[in-house]
Amino acid sequence: MRVEKEYRQLEGIEEIRIFNASQKDFYKPAPKEFDVEDLEFQELINNIPVEIHCLIPYEEGKDFIIQSIGNFTLDRYNCTLDDVKGRLFSKLSPLFYEILHDELVDVYNDHVSKDIRFVYYYKNKLSKLSTAKIVFDAGKIFVTTNNIDTKTSNRVDLEYRDFDEDKNDIIENFSQTGSYYRVNGKYVWSQGIYNIINRAKEESDDYFNIVFDLVIPEDKHIVNKIFDITNNDTAQCEEVIRIKTKDGILKIIEVNVYSYFDESGIIVRQGMMNDITQYTNDEITKPVDFLLDGFKDSTKLALLIEPLNVKQYKFSKGFYYLIEKDYEEYVHSRDIFKNIVDKDTVRRLEKLVDGEIDKIDETFCFYVGGNPNKRKVVNLYLERFEYGNTTHSLGFLTDITEERIKQEQLMASNDNRLILIKEIHHRVKNNLQILSSFLNLEKRAYKDNPNLIIEHMQTRLNSLALLHEKTYNSKDFKNINLKDYLIDHDRKMINVVDFPKNIEFETYVDEDLDLSLEVITPLLLIIDEITMNAIKHAFPNKTSANNKITKEIRSVGNDTAELIIKDNGVGIDDSDNISSNLGCEIIKSLTKQLGGHISPIKQEKGTAYKLIFSTQMEHTIE
Repeated sequence: MRVEKEYRQLEGIEEIRIFNASQKDFYKPAPKEFDVEDLEFQELINNIPVEIHCLIPYEEGKDFIIQSIGNFTLDRYNCTLDDVKGRLFSKLSPLFYEILHDELVDVYNDHVSKDIRFVYYYKNKLSKLSTAKIVFDAGKIFVTTNNIDTKTSNRVDLEYRDFDEDKNDIIENFSQTGSYYRVNGKYVWSQGIYNIINRAKEESDDYFNIVFDLVIPEDKHIVNKIFDITNNDTAQCEEVIRIKTKDGILKIIEVNVYSYFDESGIIVRQGMMNDITQYTNDEITKPVDFLLDGFKDSTKLALLIEPLNVKQYKFSKGFYYLIEKDYEEYVHSRDIFKNIVDKDTVRRLEKLVDGEIDKIDETFCFYVGGNPNKRKVVNLYLERFEYGNTTHSLGFLTDITEERIKQEQLMASNDNRLILIKEIHHRVKNNLQILSSFLNLEKRAYKDNPNLIIEHMQTRLNSLALLHEKTYNSKDFKNINLKDYLIDHDRKMINVVDFPKNIEFETYVDEDLDLSLEVITPLLLIIDEITMNAIKHAFPNKTSANNKITKEIRSVGNDTAELIIKDNGVGIDDSDNISSNLGCEIIKSLTKQLGGHISPIKQEKGTAYKLIFSTQMEHTIE
C-alpha cells in the first residue's frame, strides 16, 4: 500500500491518493472506550445521499472519539454504528487517522473548513473517488463525503452543445485544436485536447484539468490569472501558455477561456485551445502536417484546412502549385479573390467569409498572378461551421484546367467522352466522401488510437491521389492500365511511414487489363486494406527475411477478373471468420460495390484471399 498527498491548486483542493489498500488497512475492530449519545439528527443523516461523519475532539485534538459514521462506509466495512461509536479514531482506523490527523487538528484549532479529495487506485487503475469537507461546529468535527462510482459514466449531458460534432472531430483530427466544458466540477474534453497532450483518455479525466496540470512552473502565474478572471460569473480570458506533455514534449498553447450561464442558470466554464507550437524538420510533426502529407504527390487536388482563418490555415501542395507560388511567398488574404474572373463567384466567396452563407461549391476561372494568359479552371468546395464561439472551415480545391480543355475539345467534336470527364469529376467527390465515411467509422472503432486512424487515412489518400493523378494525365479517361498503376502503387506504399524493410511486394497483372475509374477505385481500396492488415500482423518477427506480399490479377473471361492476394506470414487460426472487425466490414462493403465475391484460400503458410469481380460497371452520370 502507498499513500501520496498533493495540493491541486487548479481545483483548490487537497488530494490524497491511496494505492492498493485492502479493507483491513481502513478498519480494525476496537473495544468501546466511551459512552456517547446518539446524534439528534441521526435519522436525517441516514436518509440523505451525502455521508456525514461526526468526531468529538479528545485531549485537545490528540485523538477523536467517533460519534457517528455514514451508512456507505459502514456497509463497505461490514459493520454497524454500534461497532464504531465510542471508539478512538486512532484505534478503529489507524490509516485514516494518520492521513487525516493534521487536517482535523487544523480545522479544530482554526475553525476554517477544508476540502479533500480521496482517489483510490487498485493495480494502478482508478477504482473509487470521493470528495470530503471537514467542518467544525458546536465543538465537534463533521466530515461530509460524496462518493463517486468511477465505473459508471457520469459525464454531463451538455444540451447546449448545438454544434456538429462530426465536423468538429474532423477538424480536430486534422489539426491541433481542442475544447472543453466544466459544469458542476466535471470536465468534458474533446478529442482534440488529447491530440494536444499526446495521450489517450483516462478514467479520471472528468475530475481534473488535464491541460493546465501540465503547465511549466514559469507559466503557473498565467494559469492563476486565467482562473482569477473566469471565476467571475461571466468573463473571458485569452492567454498563451507553455505545457510539457508526459512524453516530454514542450508545446505552446493558445487558450481562450470564458464563463457564462446556460438556459437553466448553471454556470458553464468553456475553453478553446490551439497548439501553436512551431516544430523544426527534425522534431515531431503535427497531425495536420502528417495528413497533408497524404496529398504530397497530387498537384491537381488540394486539401484546405481552416481556409477562412488567415492566421492558422494549412493547405496541401496542390494549392501552391495552382497559384504558382512558393509557400514562403504566399500571404493568405482576400487579395486572392482579385484573380477570380467570375465576379458572382467572388461575391459568394465574400458572403461565405463574412458568415452570410455556410458553403459554396463553385467552378470558375482563375488568372494566375492576375495574368489573363495564364488561365486556369478550378472547382472549389468550402464549408464553414460554428463550434462554440469559434468558426471552423474545411474545403477541397481541384485543378480541372486540362479536363476543361479536353471537355471543350470533346464538345467541339461531339464526342461522348464529355460524359466521362463529368463522371471523373463526380468520382473525385465520391472518393472524398468515401474517405470521410471511413474516417467516421474508424473514429468510433479506434477512438483510443488516433495514430492508427491517421496511418490508415494516409495510406488511402496516397492511393487515391495517385489514381486521380494518373487519370487526369491520361488521354483515355475510361480505361486505366491496371499493371502500370499497381507498379506505381507498390512503390508509393513502400514509402508509407514505418513500412517494414523486411517485406517485399510481388505483383503480376495481365498486360492488357484496363479498368474504368468506377472499378479500380474500390479494387485498390480492398488491396490497401488487405495489404495493411498483412503488414501489421503477418510478420511479427521484425528480423525475419523472405517476407512477401503477392498480388496476382488476371482476366478470366466474360468481363470478369480474379484477384489473388496472399502473404507467407504466420497466418490466422480461423481463416473462415473474416467478418469480425472493421477492416473486414469495409472490405465486404467495397466488394459489394464491385458486384464481386471474396473468399479465403487455405494454404500451408500465411493468409490468402480470392476476389472475383466484374470489369464492367454502369456509368453513373447520364
